[in-house]
Amino acid sequence: MVSKSLVSLQRHLPQLSFSRVLAISAVLRVALILYSEWHDAHSTVKYTDVDYRVFSDAAHFVLNPTSANRAQGYLGLWTGSGDPYTRATYRYTPLLALLLTPNEWLHPSFGKYLFAVCDLLTGMLMYRMLVDIILPLGAKCEGSASSSVSSADQEKPTDTTTADTRVLERYATLLVSVHLLNPLVFTISTRGSSEAILLLFVLSTIYCALKRRWNAAAVLLGLSTHWKIYPFIYGVACLGLVGNGVGRGWKEYLQRMVDPRALKFGALSAATFAALGALMYLIWGYPFLYESYLYHLHRLDHRHNFSPYFYLIYLTYPTQSSPLELDSMPLGQRLLRSPLTSFVPQMVLSLGTGLLFGRRRDDLVFACFVQTVVFVVFNKVCTSQYFLWYMIFLPLLIPRLRMSTRQALLYLGVWAGTQALWLSEAYKLEFLGQNVFFGLWVRSLIYVVGNCWVLAQIMSCYAR
Repeated sequence: MVSKSLVSLQRHLPQLSFSRVLAISAVLRVALILYSEWHDAHSTVKYTDVDYRVFSDAAHFVLNPTSANRAQGYLGLWTGSGDPYTRATYRYTPLLALLLTPNEWLHPSFGKYLFAVCDLLTGMLMYRMLVDIILPLGAKCEGSASSSVSSADQEKPTDTTTADTRVLERYATLLVSVHLLNPLVFTISTRGSSEAILLLFVLSTIYCALKRRWNAAAVLLGLSTHWKIYPFIYGVACLGLVGNGVGRGWKEYLQRMVDPRALKFGALSAATFAALGALMYLIWGYPFLYESYLYHLHRLDHRHNFSPYFYLIYLTYPTQSSPLELDSMPLGQRLLRSPLTSFVPQMVLSLGTGLLFGRRRDDLVFACFVQTVVFVVFNKVCTSQYFLWYMIFLPLLIPRLRMSTRQALLYLGVWAGTQALWLSEAYKLEFLGQNVFFGLWVRSLIYVVGNCWVLAQIMSCYAR
């Protein structure tokens, strides 16, 4: 037997089949996409996310170049390609617009089906990670008299009986259901948000890292960072695992980070990111560089969102943006508007936690989860879809959390309650037109404190 705990676990697991859960998840998503088409045709309040319309318009511009809509890079001018950035507010990689070009010639909901398929593929990958790596390793650690597992032991296949394998598969199915049947997950993808593609890339990166396929992990990390910049933080957690060495002290850890294999991993990842960026620049020119990356460096989002930074920007937002007005601002106001006000604490915490927890292979998921939570909580812009960035790690992390049902319900209640408190005030601003900016800012602070408290409790419940 892998672990005696499997005996007690078997008694509480439902008779779940992963193929059945996958089928239910697929039917659910198809039904919601079909419903979205009917709903949007009969209601002024659309089910489809506005971003999906932005993606679709960008794909249209790519396929229909005109004199006023041409790619501005050298290759783009030569090939006569259209420019997705002709669509205002399209601030994503051109690869997304290319993927959604079938919206034009096949079906307008093609992108939603693509995102739904990525959801399912993520669930399948999550299942394999649990069955092949995370659950056997966790069970072996529990059943072992030693509190740690050497890297040599981690590479050996775990000795499991057929009965044990069935229990692990049922447990993995239950955990994956937390993702596939999560209302936040399937509504966001079926409404047309592209997060599902990014999450598939990120999870594939972590899977390859856990399997020690470092070249593949490096390429996928570069691709993920090209798609959306934040996954670069995971490179810090991975660097401490790539190099040779078995010591756990800081000296040994730093030596592993400058090991030739770690340097190769960093170089390959950076080269992938640079190559994709260079190709996009050669085709679409400066608009790609500005809209995809540079814009986010100085972005001033004074619209309300979960982040408390929105209120600071709102109070100092100029009526006319001009260099003279910015120069004439008091130092305090310029500091409040500066991107460094949010960027510095965000980077210190997200990269620091990666360095702190990214020292062992079996702690990689935990390190990435903590990194992502602090990145999202302290980001200068935060919306509900950002929560998916760290929720994807929860099914992989749950087996290592030692908490009671009461604790779990309490943490979930605080996490959801702070959002509900914020949304109740945001409704007054957005739909009733009431001036509740200050009250909304106070609730944003409560959101930050509540989320930090929940993260601290989860960290204390993690069994290392």
